[in-house]
Amino acid sequence: MYLRGSRWHMQKQRKKRRSNPAFIGLLVMLILASLYFNQYVVPTIPLPQAATLTPTRDPESYVNAGAAAFAEGNLLQAIDAYQQAILVDPDNPAIYVELARVQVLAGRYEAAQTSVSNALLLSPDNPTGHAILGWTLNFLGDREGARGALERAMQLDPNSALAHAFYSELLADQELYEQAAQESRLAVELGGSLLEVRRSRGYVLERTGNYEEAAFQYEQALAINDRIADLHLSLGRTYRAMERYDAAIDQFVIADSLNPTDPLPDTYIGLIYLTTGEFGRAVQAMLQATQEDPSNPFRHGNLGIAYYRNQQPLEALDELTLAIRGGTTAEGVVVQGLPLDYGQVSAFYYIYGLLLARAGRCEEALPISQALQASVPDDPSAVANAEEMVLICEGDVEGFPTFTPGITTTPQTTATPTIEQMMETTPSN
Repeated sequence: MYLRGSRWHMQKQRKKRRSNPAFIGLLVMLILASLYFNQYVVPTIPLPQAATLTPTRDPESYVNAGAAAFAEGNLLQAIDAYQQAILVDPDNPAIYVELARVQVLAGRYEAAQTSVSNALLLSPDNPTGHAILGWTLNFLGDREGARGALERAMQLDPNSALAHAFYSELLADQELYEQAAQESRLAVELGGSLLEVRRSRGYVLERTGNYEEAAFQYEQALAINDRIADLHLSLGRTYRAMERYDAAIDQFVIADSLNPTDPLPDTYIGLIYLTTGEFGRAVQAMLQATQEDPSNPFRHGNLGIAYYRNQQPLEALDELTLAIRGGTTAEGVVVQGLPLDYGQVSAFYYIYGLLLARAGRCEEALPISQALQASVPDDPSAVANAEEMVLICEGDVEGFPTFTPGITTTPQTTATPTIEQMMETTPSN
């Protein structure tokens, strides 16, 4: 030891550090694990916000499901299946056409028009697409549009059974019965195994009063598929015209079970009970139809007539007021009143006027009497009952007002003329 300056300076020998084998091993393992993770694990991790690939269902399976549902009469299920097929295969016009076909039979005419229009955007020269478009437009009341589409379909395919069948319906609705009969017969020759063809032939025969033959055609259509509510409704109408009331009610009950929200089966059942004098049952049926279609003034008019025949004048007045003057139901549903017209509406008016006169409300009854005589002078029942209102108000008639049968209430559809709007003479077919 020695002194340097004013500080002590001591020299001390340093010891050598030995390596740690455990530490080195751990470090090597971490490096190897990192390499393995980067090479084998990272590639399998999806990127953030990236969609995970899943198998896509074959659109054909949806189409098959739609066809199976249609065969079973499950129209809504068939519609859903075809819509799923379109989501998977949106560029296939055939799927849109099949969807539109089912939508028409289900009464979804606006949706059918959209579906078949999409098909024609993809395939402008598709004859079946034009045929179904014409069929749809006829249901929607566009006669000119329907004619144009159907003529285009027949131009593209002169042997299209569907085009000739749907064209026959349009002609029948325009009261061109001879030509309608020719077209419907040709349609059967070209495609008698098609449900729509048999239905159309039956429709033309029904419109022309050939009920036996019409029933046969509807029965042939039901032999192809007996789960279509529209076909049971059509056959029931025909049986009713043939006065086969029990058979008609059976068909309407089936139609109602297949399409419970449709008010027409209950309406037709109510009409039969009015005819057979079972007025309490008529009230029940018409009430059910009104509940299913509460904003339709025709339903309230039908119910009013049923109440009237069942000797319930106060209830009849309430319902006929809604039908004629409009208003709001107890449930808050708005009803638009009906303007005076021949047939069904004139019956609503003259029964309403008779009830008002009998209730001593002549200030309301007499204007209706005058309106009937001025607006429907060629309707003998309306004029006779209009004159009776005057007699009641003058005190010359007593007792409950009589009901003039013959021009009673009939079901009302939204676009096409009703079957009950038949001509007095039966055209040849």
